This record gives sequence, C-alpha cells and structure tokens, in this order.
Amino acid sequence: MELRGTRSSAARGRTAPSAVEAPEPQPVVTGAFDIPLTMPFRNTRARRGLLVRGPAGWGEWSPFDGYGPELTARWWQATAEAATRPWPPPVRDEVEVNAIVPAVGPERAHRIVRESGCTTVKVKVGEGDDRARVEAVRDALGPSGRVRIDVNAAWDLDTAVRRLRELAAYDLEYVEQPVAQLRDFPRLRAKVDVPLAADEAVRLAPDPLHIPGIAAADVVILKVQPLGGVQRCLDVAEAAGRPAVVSSAVETSVGLAAGLALAAALPDLAGACGLGTLSLLAGDVTADPLRPVGGRLRVRRPVPDPALLDRWAAAPAVAERLHDRLGAARAAAEL
Repeated sequence: MELRGTRSSAARGRTAPSAVEAPEPQPVVTGAFDIPLTMPFRNTRARRGLLVRGPAGWGEWSPFDGYGPELTARWWQATAEAATRPWPPPVRDEVEVNAIVPAVGPERAHRIVRESGCTTVKVKVGEGDDRARVEAVRDALGPSGRVRIDVNAAWDLDTAVRRLRELAAYDLEYVEQPVAQLRDFPRLRAKVDVPLAADEAVRLAPDPLHIPGIAAADVVILKVQPLGGVQRCLDVAEAAGRPAVVSSAVETSVGLAAGLALAAALPDLAGACGLGTLSLLAGDVTADPLRPVGGRLRVRRPVPDPALLDRWAAAPAVAERLHDRLGAARAAAEL
C-alpha cells in the first residue's frame, strides 16, 4: 500500500509556467515493519512503523501507541523532512553514544554495561530496585565512567528529593525528567546537587520553541521524530539556549540516522548521545546497522535491505492500523 501526494485535476491538465515553482516532491510509503524488542521497554514489546522513501532518501515514521494525531503529526514532519530535504551538513564525523540499561536486575545491568564498550550509561529508574541497578552500573563502569538516570517524569517532588539524595552517591552526570513539571525543577535543585535534564517537558510541549521555565533545565534532550525533524531540533536547541543531548525514540537504523545527523550537526554536544538503542531491537531493516563500535557511531545513512524488509514486514492488520494512524497524522500536520 502506498500513499502518494496528488495534484488537483486542474493542475494535471496544464503545464505550469516556468516562473512558478514545481510542487515539493512527496514521500512514498513503501513498507511497514514490526520488530520485537529484546526486553520490554516502557511497556512496549515491539517497535512498529512505516518506512518512507523520497528524493532525499529514506525516513521512518514510528510513533508509540497511544499518541494522538496532534503529536504524531510532528513525527510525520520529521519523516517527510528525511525523505524530501537534505539534512544540515555535519561538523563531526562520529558521535559518542551512551549505553542504555532498562529496568533490569543488577546482574543483567552489569553485563549490559560491560558488553557495550561505552563509557557513559543511561539507567532507567522508577521501577524495581533502582539503587541496586545504579550501583551495578557504577561498578561496571568504574569511577571514571559517567552515569545518568532517566525517570520519565515518574516521581513527584518529594519522591525525587528522597531518591536523588540516595542515588547521588553514585556520582550522577544528570537526571532526566525527574518530575513532570518544569516549575518543580528550581525547587528540586534547591534540595539536591544533581544536574537536571528536560525530555518530556521539551518533546511534549505545545510549542517546543517557546517553553516556559526551560531555563531551569541544565540540559535539554532532543529527539528528532517527536520534535518534527532535524532542522526543527536545531531550532529548539537554539531557542532553549541550554546544552543539548540527542536521544532516540528506539528506532530502526533508518530512524536512528536522523538522530545521528542531528548530533553530527549540533555545534556543541553536552556529552554522549542516546543513539545506541539498536541493541533493544531483535532485528533491523538494513544490512549496515547503526550499532556503536567502542562507544561511538560513525556518521552515515544506511538504506533498507529488501530481504530484511520482508523479514520484519508487519502483518496486514498491523500495517493497516499504521496507515490509518499516518493518515490522521498527515491531516493534522496540514492544519
């Protein structure tokens, strides 16, 4: 099933004058994928999405379940950008990435870190034995490694104060979205000595270019699909005026390539980027997967492999649901 841009019947019946610009090329949806995760991640057991091709290359549209058209429209804008417009030129040819440790037990957390080759690790907390997990990560990294934790806005202010005072013993680089509201960041900072990063407060903001209270964050997290594209993320970073870290939305290598392009184009990066997430997927759609080597990713743009597209093709019912959601997202993007 393909979705193509169309021109009006009147436009099709005549040749446009040379002084009028040709219509912008439209991306074409070429396939749906359904790839299991190697372990549950934020209540998700598989990543599903659509791959799109255009004159500039391939894009991925893979919003999480539960996101309505007002949010998935931004994901579509990022996908359309990837397929139809060139990304900004890079200022670096490789990007340092962090390993990611989901809410697993300490032994598995230790093993993930040791096998990753990364010197920075992001640890999911707010579920299970956080302290044992973070302690295992610190032990695996050694004293020189960097540990950052991600709460996904799960704590209230009092809980955040109590838990961060406990976990600060492990020398945290920063805590990502410890509480839901930016207005609580100054009150939290007054009680704990851990830098604060904003994620959900940025990507779910009604207008990411004008976020009240963003100055209270020490770091902003940028995710290309949720924010509407590489150029849009660069604009958000400039508007926020805060150090930035690029992270993924747990995409295939096609989607990760957009995050890598952003990380390569940002003038300054506030540490390792969260783009080493392909290990969370049981497979990929390209034969040149964006897996870090020695904790770094070489800047490049893999293309899908037909055999792998067939291997991970979504079932007809799943593909139909994705196309229905995309139709609603595209309609919302045009409003």
